[in-house]
Amino acid sequence: MDSSYRIFIFIHVLSAIGSIGPFFILLPISNQLQKATGEALSAYLSIFRFVVRLTKHMGHILVVSGVLLIIIGPWTWRTPWILMTLAVMFLSIFFLARAFSPILKKFEEENKDKIRLAAKLKRTLWNYIVLLLIMLWFMVVKPVLW
Repeated sequence: MDSSYRIFIFIHVLSAIGSIGPFFILLPISNQLQKATGEALSAYLSIFRFVVRLTKHMGHILVVSGVLLIIIGPWTWRTPWILMTLAVMFLSIFFLARAFSPILKKFEEENKDKIRLAAKLKRTLWNYIVLLLIMLWFMVVKPVLW
């Protein structure tokens, strides 16, 4: 295994951590959104938006490093665990595009039900974390599916 492959594996692992890890800090924040008002609410929403933006960019690095690993590494595009990772990744892209922004915008509306919105946000957060962990499982375990 040459050094460039090892470097890309390292970059790939770091970007996976950066794509998944920050979402866990949003779990306690989603609880705080229920009772936050004014500047505190704005701060929590800003953190939420920042984490979503950060993880999107880390996801770009993850995808690029993954493509480079397939090109220079021993795996092919037809490898079952790679195909399944790509399938889940495309699901997660559509999910992320519609998951957080509409809910976060509703927090800024008048007469909002913050308890319901925070619960929906937390459920959405857990759904996205599960999708990310499924992809991580495929990449780590590399199961023989067919």
